[in-house]
Amino acid sequence: MKPGSADEDWREDCAPRRVLELFATKWTSMVLHTLHARHGGRARTGVLHRSLPGISKKMLTQTLREMESSGLLTRHVAGTVPPAVEYRLTALGTRFVEPVELLYAWGRANADALDRLEARPTSRRQA
Repeated sequence: MKPGSADEDWREDCAPRRVLELFATKWTSMVLHTLHARHGGRARTGVLHRSLPGISKKMLTQTLREMESSGLLTRHVAGTVPPAVEYRLTALGTRFVEPVELLYAWGRANADALDRLEARPTSRRQA
């Protein structure tokens, strides 16, 4: 296969699929958005949890761990008792939040069209 060929664009490790992997966890984009838009790129776990209605502590912890392992944020533990844990967007996380913010802005601008979509069976949205 030649670099840049159509077949190469559809490989299992192509860039679009790697981006999709970052969204594999349901809450990733919302955590990025919340860290960026509400907390200046950094927040403690409890603050994040209170800022994200509907997420369980377990799901938040799982999402934060996955985001840390993918390089979107870093975890900082202060040597206090009890330890204060803060999550911060990395340079990659800051770059990745840009298209997320565009997507969320599109959603706000097209809320009427989104309202006309049928709710999925697993959605908490009221019909």
